[in-house]
Amino acid sequence: MTPTTGQENARAREAHNAKRLYRFDCTKRLVARLRNEEAVIGGIGHSNFDLWAAEHRPQNFYMLGSMGLAVPIALGVALAQPQRKVFALEGDGSLLMQLGCLTTVATLKPANLAILILDNGSYQITGGQATPAAGGADYVAIARACGLPNAAWAADEEDFERLVDRCLSTDGPHVIGLKLDDQGPAAQTERDPPQIRDRFMRGLGVKKSKLPG
Repeated sequence: MTPTTGQENARAREAHNAKRLYRFDCTKRLVARLRNEEAVIGGIGHSNFDLWAAEHRPQNFYMLGSMGLAVPIALGVALAQPQRKVFALEGDGSLLMQLGCLTTVATLKPANLAILILDNGSYQITGGQATPAAGGADYVAIARACGLPNAAWAADEEDFERLVDRCLSTDGPHVIGLKLDDQGPAAQTERDPPQIRDRFMRGLGVKKSKLPG
């Protein structure tokens, strides 16, 4: 029997043979599918640089300077606003700083949370030093072992969009692993923490502010 495309993609993810994708393209594909003021938390470095460049939305939060906080912040937003879908964009190296957050997510089971693990196998923003992923660490397998069964590698661009749609239409928590190349960011986020915080709080409808949009 000839395997279906879905079966082939599933085998590719299980075998850790996901195609290497372009981070900015994936970020644009994600943002293009958001229709209901979903919150997106960008981790430090290129994760939030590309989010800024893809579409500067009030519901985007750009983490500056502290590794490993995209998932904890996204978890807090998801718990505070369970009616809103929340996406965390976190690099593989940054995730290692707070790897235990995956077990917390698995314990609390926020149905509206999706975690995108952006794995290029390097600490790209600090000089390209190799992360454990370069030596074979499988972050999707780690997420599953932490108690997150809805975790899968995106086999290619089409599969990534399918997985994003699943996050938007079904209960999670979800984890999508993305094998990425090492291209630089499309732009850089403006480093204005008070304005980033204020704009995001207004985007979530929890604060009014006189700061410009």
